[in-house]
Amino acid sequence: MAGIPHDHYEPKTGGEKWLHKRLPIVGLLYDTLMIPTPKNLNWMWIWGIVLTFCLAMQIITGIVLVMHYTPHVDMAFASVEHIMRNVNGGHMLRYLHQNGASLFFIAVYLHIFRGLYYGSYKAPREVTWIIGMLIYLAMMATAFMGYVLPWGQMSFWGATVITGLFGAIPGIGEPIQTWLLGGPAVDNATLNRFFSLHYLLPFVIAALVAVHIWAFHTTGNNNPTGVEVRRTSKAEAERDTLPFWPYFVMKDLFALAVILLVFFAIVGFMPNYLGHPDNYIEANPLATPAHIVPEWYFLPFYAILRAFTADVWVVQIVQFLSFGIIDAKFFGVLAMFGAIAVMALAPWLDTSSVRSGRYRPMFKWWFALLCVDFMVLMWVGARPAEYPYDWISLIASAYWFAYFLVILPLLGVIEKPLAQPATIEDDFKSHYADPTAAE
Repeated sequence: MAGIPHDHYEPKTGGEKWLHKRLPIVGLLYDTLMIPTPKNLNWMWIWGIVLTFCLAMQIITGIVLVMHYTPHVDMAFASVEHIMRNVNGGHMLRYLHQNGASLFFIAVYLHIFRGLYYGSYKAPREVTWIIGMLIYLAMMATAFMGYVLPWGQMSFWGATVITGLFGAIPGIGEPIQTWLLGGPAVDNATLNRFFSLHYLLPFVIAALVAVHIWAFHTTGNNNPTGVEVRRTSKAEAERDTLPFWPYFVMKDLFALAVILLVFFAIVGFMPNYLGHPDNYIEANPLATPAHIVPEWYFLPFYAILRAFTADVWVVQIVQFLSFGIIDAKFFGVLAMFGAIAVMALAPWLDTSSVRSGRYRPMFKWWFALLCVDFMVLMWVGARPAEYPYDWISLIASAYWFAYFLVILPLLGVIEKPLAQPATIEDDFKSHYADPTAAE
C-alpha cells in the first residue's frame, strides 16, 4: 500500500526470482494478503468478501445456466422450465442464481450505507467511492436485464415499463428506446440484446471490482474512527494495523459462513419468497398484470420515479420554466437517476471536517432517518400508485434529496463534533484493553 511502510514480497528461491522478474504475480498476491489493515475494523467491514463471493457465484451459475437457456421469445420460458425440471441440479442452479442477486444487493446496500455512515467517501477516497457507484449502476443494469430473461409476465411488462422511460427524454428519447428494444416494442430482438448484455456486464463488473480494490489498497482502508494510519514510520504503522492475513481473512470467512448458512436455508426452503408469482406465467403482450412491480432491490428508486406526478407543484414549476420540455414523466426519470447521482456526489456535498459518523451527534439522527426513509421507499414502491401511498412516496423522496443536498452540507457548518482518538491504536486499546495490563 502506497504511503504506509510495510514489508514487501522478496523472492527467495531461484524459481521465485525467475518468475518475479517476468511476472510478479506472487508478489502481487503477497502484498494483497499482507496489506496493513486498520486493526479496529468492526463487523460492518465484512461485506466486501460477501460481494466478492456473490459475484463469483453469479458468474459461475450464470455460465452453466446459459448452456441450457434459449434466448428466443417462443422458447425462453420453456427453456427455463426445462432447466428447472430436466437438467441435473438445474433447479438448484437457477435458485442459487435467482436468490444470489438478492444477496448481492443486500450486501451492496449495507456496504454503501456503511460507507455513508463512516465517511468512506471522503478524501483521499473519492475515486474509490465513484468506482463503487459505477459498480452499483452496472449491477442494476445486469439485474434488470437478467429479470427479463425468464420471459414471464413480470419480465415482459417490467421491460416494457422501464425501457419506456427512455422514450421520455425530449427529442432523442424515441430513437434511443427503439435502438434499445431493437424495434418498436419489446420482442425477440429485445430479449437477444438483454441476454447478450446480461452475459457481458458481470465481467465488466469484475474488472471494476479489481480497480475498486486497487484504489482502496492505494489509499488504505477507512476505519470506524475515520483517523488515518500513521505513516511516519514502519513501527508506528504497525501499531495501527494488522496484516490482512490471517486476522481479517479469518474474520471475513467466519462472517461469510454465517451469512451463507442463512442464504442456503432460504434457497432450500423458500426460494421464491422474494420473487413475484406472475413471473411463473408466460409473457403475454395482450394481458397486462394488475400491478407491475420490479424486483425488491429496485423498489426505492421505482418509488421515487412514481412520486413526481403532474400534480406536484415542483414538477409544474419545472415544466413551466422549461417551456414544457421537462414533463412529469421525464422529471420522474431525472429524479430516479438523480437519487443515485446525489449519493455519488456525497464526497463533495459533505462539508464536515470529521470523517466518521461515530463522532457526529447530529449527523447520527439524520442518517438514522435516511435509513428509515430508504426502507419506507422500498415498502411504498411495492404499493399501488394511489392515495395515501403517493403522498408517502413523495415525502420520502423529498427527504432523500434533502438529506444529500441540504442537510449534509449544513451539518458540516452547524454541527459540533465530539473529540476523536488521536490514533487508531488509542481507539483499539479503548475497546480491547488488556485486562492484565493494570496488574
